[in-house]
Amino acid sequence: MATDVMATPVAATGGKIKSELMQQRVRAARWFLLPMLIALAVVAGWPLLRSIYFSFTDASLNNIDGAEWIGFGNYFRVQQLASGAVRYRGLLVDADWWNAVWNTLRFAATSVFFEAVLGMVVALVLNAEFKGRGIVRAAILIPWAIPTIVSAKMWSWMLNDQFGILNDLGLRLGLLSQKVAWTATAETAMQAVLVVDIWKTTPFMALLILAGLQMVPKDIYEAAEIDGVHPIKQFFRITLPLVRPALMVAIIFRLLDALRIFDLIYVLTPNSSATKTMSVLARENLFDFDKFAYGSAMSTLLFLIIAILTIVYIWLGKVRFDGGDR
Repeated sequence: MATDVMATPVAATGGKIKSELMQQRVRAARWFLLPMLIALAVVAGWPLLRSIYFSFTDASLNNIDGAEWIGFGNYFRVQQLASGAVRYRGLLVDADWWNAVWNTLRFAATSVFFEAVLGMVVALVLNAEFKGRGIVRAAILIPWAIPTIVSAKMWSWMLNDQFGILNDLGLRLGLLSQKVAWTATAETAMQAVLVVDIWKTTPFMALLILAGLQMVPKDIYEAAEIDGVHPIKQFFRITLPLVRPALMVAIIFRLLDALRIFDLIYVLTPNSSATKTMSVLARENLFDFDKFAYGSAMSTLLFLIIAILTIVYIWLGKVRFDGGDR
């Protein structure tokens, strides 16, 4: 009984020490995070707020400081002509903007889907035991390691209709009857951009999925083999559920990147309405057309669309970034 009496204060003291230690760690973590939060506020937060503010003004490149507040005029306004006719103006009724929204969503959905499927296949191959696996793992990352501008310029030469290697191979193998302007034709421009993006970013998806596969215990597969479970059933019953958290996080990272795609489109198909995305259109209005306020409104809507889609995806997919499911 005396032992029980003495154990209670000791346990209470130990719990108090652990609690104080945890509080110290939390405080230290906050101090370590503070410089990063300040940097984010300066580099990302302030420009974002300024862009949102300019979207409610009549700012131009020549008169940014003297911009006047016009409310939602850049988004939607009713304009009455001298003849008495009524015209609706603004971003929400701009056909070019909605075309860019459709191009962006189509590009993001298609590219992320194929990258997830191909990334899973590549990850499963790289996770298997075979000779030279380390070399193959390093080589598979080369497309992702190449800067986007460099790879886009390289593919623009390969896709050229006059002296591109793809047209030459297609004609030699009998796959093509004539040379095709892959990036200049509206029917093939989006497909060409998708091929380049999938080629470049699939290794990134495979790397994240491979990290999840490495966490799956080997004992589970050994037990499944002893029970005679078919490899395909092993994939859908064991591998896919256990690697799902890593796959969902990989998809959200790629989705964020795909929705704001700019450089690849700008290099391969800079003036094609079939591939023009929200980022490309916003950049044109901001700097090329000197419609700074209108371009800021596009940037603001782009931010809102990405934020909404991300929140919906995380909510519906029950994504957690600590490696588990909700």
